[in-house]
Amino acid sequence: MHFKLLLVFVEDSKTDVVMKAAREAGATGATIINNARGEGVVKTKTFFGLSLETQRDVLLFIVEEHLSRKILETIANVAGFDEAPGRGIGIQLDVEDAVGVAHQIAALTDAVEEEL
Repeated sequence: MHFKLLLVFVEDSKTDVVMKAAREAGATGATIINNARGEGVVKTKTFFGLSLETQRDVLLFIVEEHLSRKILETIANVAGFDEAPGRGIGIQLDVEDAVGVAHQIAALTDAVEEEL
């Protein structure tokens, strides 16, 4: 079984909604890194030198490769990535090797067979 790593940068207010949608689309879990900060094309506004940006979370999903695009698109739709700048981004990377995922393989085998 081959895996992809989904890196999702999302507003912290959307993390729970994204996690729920990702699980419904086939993700088996994620690691969440809180309080990330980023800067996009449009620089964030400041007020008396204080930044007025929202906090971001970084979600790391290791998912089966046949499910990865569906999960990524589901996340993008739920979080509204294409609705306005600064809503977040999601990318996928190939995972060459992974350990500690044997429990996921057993759970994913039936789901992947249905997709194929």
